[in-house]
Amino acid sequence: MFKKDLVVSLLFMFLCVGLLFLPNGFSKRVDRNAVRCKGVILKVDNSDVHQHGLIRTGNQDVVLKIESGPFKGRIFKADNPILGRIDRDKLFKPRDEAFVILTTNSDGKVLFVNPQSYYRLDVEIILFSMFILAVLVFGGWTGARSLLSFLFTALVIWKILIPYTLKGVNPIILSLSVVAVLTTAIIFLVAGVTKKGLAAFLGSMLGIGTTCVLALIFTYKGHINGAIMPFSETLLYAGFGKLDLTQIFVASIFISASGAAMDIAMDISASVDEIAHRNPELSRFQLMVSGVRIGRYVVGTMVTTLLLAYCGGFMTLLMYFMAEGVPVDAMLNIIFVSAEVIKTLTGSFGLILTAPFTAFVASYLLGKRKVHQTESPRHSQEL
Repeated sequence: MFKKDLVVSLLFMFLCVGLLFLPNGFSKRVDRNAVRCKGVILKVDNSDVHQHGLIRTGNQDVVLKIESGPFKGRIFKADNPILGRIDRDKLFKPRDEAFVILTTNSDGKVLFVNPQSYYRLDVEIILFSMFILAVLVFGGWTGARSLLSFLFTALVIWKILIPYTLKGVNPIILSLSVVAVLTTAIIFLVAGVTKKGLAAFLGSMLGIGTTCVLALIFTYKGHINGAIMPFSETLLYAGFGKLDLTQIFVASIFISASGAAMDIAMDISASVDEIAHRNPELSRFQLMVSGVRIGRYVVGTMVTTLLLAYCGGFMTLLMYFMAEGVPVDAMLNIIFVSAEVIKTLTGSFGLILTAPFTAFVASYLLGKRKVHQTESPRHSQEL
């Protein structure tokens, strides 16, 4: 059992390495004359920054010192334009760390200095390191495989899903294929190559497929335009006008729900597997009934989890509607809110059906099994 899990883990390690070096086809768009580095703000001049109520406009003059890269130790002057955009503007103070982009010519001379934003990479690295440590300490060998699935998922999304969607591949077919691959990797890395894992895989894919069908139907019946997604119009104007944003929106619905579907499927499959081990005399029907009963409790909290996740992302929008006294029926008919309603309900509907799907598959795969006296009751039957 351990050897088979080790082989699967090594396979996905090699896949991760291959994906890491896989070209995405868009690297040529990166400015080769731009040097990205870390800088520290030494001095600021706010004399040209003007306050108009909540809005600041003008220009901040800064002096900064480069802390990394080929220009480490050099001191430059730069402009920090304040455009009156609270979500994008930044007003530096001395000792702030900035993410700096230096534009150079062919001779390596710096032509332009752009303190683009606050430097956040170190904070992200610290947080990610704490995350890895927590998973390894509490998860052990299973946690290590979970981290491998996490890395594999991130690489598949960045190296395959995003670039091939940009290249015009059908977003729904591509996303379903990617979700199927990721579900395979995540479930079999965590559960091992067992019938328990196979039941969780089939149950989650049936639920995700249901979500996809429902999202297609109700997105088009609700006249939801995919342009509601952040930066979608900017993407069209950047030379990708042939993209079908509505299909991308549909794909985003079942991609968002796929993680929760895997959780439900794995919970029910593991529970049915344990029940079957403890009482191998139970019939498939009895196991299915037990799986459905367990699924009721799991689904009850998971559906609310999706609602909270989606509402949390649009909390300020809901606050704005309430502050302006927008009636509930008018609010629900606005395209932004309608899109979230469709996303929440179709995703939740798919999660609800994932439970009985998994219970049925798990009872069929695990019900007809005899456990020998010498077999450990904690080991799931291998495929």
